[in-house]
Amino acid sequence: MELNEKIAEMTMAQLTNSSQFLVDVVITGNQAQRKILVVLDGDNGVTIEDCAKVSRAISSELDELDLIEGKFTLEVSTPGVDQPLKLKRQFKKNEGRGFKIVLKDKSILKGTLVAADESKVELESEEKVNKKKEVLRRSIPFDQIDKAFVQISFK
Repeated sequence: MELNEKIAEMTMAQLTNSSQFLVDVVITGNQAQRKILVVLDGDNGVTIEDCAKVSRAISSELDELDLIEGKFTLEVSTPGVDQPLKLKRQFKKNEGRGFKIVLKDKSILKGTLVAADESKVELESEEKVNKKKEVLRRSIPFDQIDKAFVQISFK
């Protein structure tokens, strides 16, 4: 089993709240100094205390099992606003928010995410049609999405 898979398994064992989930495990660096980033999210958010609890448990287990040669840094965090969404579950959580979606053909769509299910997302945007502004609703299958970002509004 790969190290990132083992860390993912350890992390999921610590998530006792079913509304929380693992987004990603990223390992960088070399044998002498590795950085392990564990990214968590939740349907109702993730607190700093949640991250700290998971971090302590994983760190302790990694030390106990001696899985990593050399030094390592462990960071348990939530996805930043600049991070693309990775899981379908994250789309559902962000319904009603502004989105920027980059399709696999590199075209970009912006609008409000109004719905998400297991196969697609529904995006509404205001566009000019014959000199009038109209609200258009697009259905976008997940297999056409390259990257998707929540857009933060400071209005």
